[in-house]
Amino acid sequence: MKQEEKDRIIERQLRFQDLLISISTKYINSDLSDIDTIINASLKKIGQFVGSDRSYIFSYDFNTNTTSNTYEWCAEGVSSEMHNLQNVPIDYIPQWLEAHKKGEAFYIENVSLLPKDGPHGLRGILEPQGVKSLLAIPKFKNNQLIGFVGFDAVKTLKPYTENEKNILFVFANMLVNVMQRKEHEDQIKAQEKKKEELLIHLSRQNEQLNEYAHAVSHDLKAPLVSIHTLITWFMDDKKAQLNKTDLEQLNLVLFNVEKMDFLIEGILDYSTIDRLETPDTKINTNAIVNEIVKTLLIPRHIQIKIQENLPNIYANTWRIKQVFQNLIHNALKYSDKEKGIIEIGCVEKKDHYEFFVKDNGIGIHAQYFDKIFKVFTKLESKSTSSGIGLSIVKKIITYYQGEIWLESQEGVGTTFYFTFLKNNQLPSVPNKL
Repeated sequence: MKQEEKDRIIERQLRFQDLLISISTKYINSDLSDIDTIINASLKKIGQFVGSDRSYIFSYDFNTNTTSNTYEWCAEGVSSEMHNLQNVPIDYIPQWLEAHKKGEAFYIENVSLLPKDGPHGLRGILEPQGVKSLLAIPKFKNNQLIGFVGFDAVKTLKPYTENEKNILFVFANMLVNVMQRKEHEDQIKAQEKKKEELLIHLSRQNEQLNEYAHAVSHDLKAPLVSIHTLITWFMDDKKAQLNKTDLEQLNLVLFNVEKMDFLIEGILDYSTIDRLETPDTKINTNAIVNEIVKTLLIPRHIQIKIQENLPNIYANTWRIKQVFQNLIHNALKYSDKEKGIIEIGCVEKKDHYEFFVKDNGIGIHAQYFDKIFKVFTKLESKSTSSGIGLSIVKKIITYYQGEIWLESQEGVGTTFYFTFLKNNQLPSVPNKL
């Protein structure tokens, strides 16, 4: 072979490689939302370069044992065959399929030299399409044969060198990669859409549950008040006629009515947390805590220490009152020392405040650390407590994108911690918790 011919072949291979790099770059950098346009454009470029009159992509379906034309480019003056080549039985092309299963290209340099094997034979399929030469490169995904990329010569015979075949194998792999990337992107989008739909559905369900709980709780309070009033009147009117056992039983009824009332009040508070329409404002937490302490009955043996420089925060006043009121009330309720101490303070962190309410009460066993934040969970059943207080606290802190936890030792005391973002910015539509 003359040097001039060698140089020409080398120059063509380099241009071929440059074309593949260009196509690959296009695949990597393009938005795959219009993948059909991108693939068709690459089929045109590669088809024109190798001098084919049709370039196309087929998919194999081994469930139905068929193959279908999914993409096609045709040179000017060459008719499309895509509509005629859907669900073609692979039994018509056994030698073609056998080569592809081995990972080999299927190449026919001259279709007219094939044996005449009837309308469903290879020659009988290709000649009506005007095909003179054909090259079909197999496509594999995860080591599974999924289809092929084909090149038809219609106007003249088209020989292919081994180097050209090898480079076209690279193109076939590029096509598989870009299609796989598209599949992954579609799967991610479908998952995100499903997740978004699920969140909307859960939000609506929670809203409906909160509305139902609010309505039912509100309706239950009226008959409870009536029951409590009637029993109290009865006890006053029949005081002289009631013996000790009668009074104990009636007082037990009143106790349970009050217990139910606290429970309903807790449900109302819990369902109100994310229903408030009052906007968040700047809150002086020292003022809030002092106001709460003044409204509580503080036994003389308990001292409450409040840090003087508690930070101002941006929140809803009612919600923040609920947080401190429940935590302070909890500390008072479980105080068992001759000299009880409750400390309320805050430590400033980089991007949030870390508040704490500390007591020297009975303490909590570690096995209950997670359970006590669940609705209706109580560590004892002798009081009128609803078991919702700490659930309300957790729901409010979560609403404001904070965290809550505790440290405790039985017989020593408990410290509840919760965080609050310094630059608290809630979404325009409140979270439905």
